[in-house]
Amino acid sequence: MTEPAKRRGKGPGSKGDGKRRSARLAAVQALYQIQIAGIAPDAVVLEFLQHRVSEDIDGRVLGELDQALFAELVRESHARIGELDDMLSAVVDEEWSVERLDKLLRVLLRAGLYELAYKYEVPARAIISEYVAIAHDFFFGKEPAMVNGMLDRLARSLREEEFQA
Repeated sequence: MTEPAKRRGKGPGSKGDGKRRSARLAAVQALYQIQIAGIAPDAVVLEFLQHRVSEDIDGRVLGELDQALFAELVRESHARIGELDDMLSAVVDEEWSVERLDKLLRVLLRAGLYELAYKYEVPARAIISEYVAIAHDFFFGKEPAMVNGMLDRLARSLREEEFQA
C-alpha cells in the first residue's frame, strides 16, 4: 500500500474500501497500460480479469472489484478519448494542452470525466472524491489538487443542477 493511502486509512476493510473503488483504481492502471503499450482495451480488460485478479494493488485485491464497472471504464474511456480530451481542454491552462499532461494524470482525468459525463446515477461529488483519492495513490505533488480542480469545474458544467443548492 502506498504511503498516502496509509495516511488516509484507505487500507483493506477501511471505510473507503470497496469494489467500485478497486474497479476505478484498476481501470486507471489498465488505461495507463493501453496508453503506454498500445494494447487493445479488450485485451487489457481480459488480462486484468483473468491474470491479475489475485494481484495486490495498493492494498486491494483486484478479484474484489466491480468487474462490470472496470470493463466499462476501460472500454468507454478509451473509445471516447477524443470527446473526453475536448472537454478536458476547456479546463487545461491556456498555455498547456491535454497532450502535455502526464500520461497517468491524463488517463485518470479521462476516467473521472467519463463517469461525470455518463454515469449520472453516481453523484458528481462522489466521483470527484474517488478520483482525487486515486490521484493521491499515485502522486505526491500538486496533481491531486489539479484533479480536484479540473473535475470540479467540469462537473459544474456537466451537472449544473447538482451544484445549484
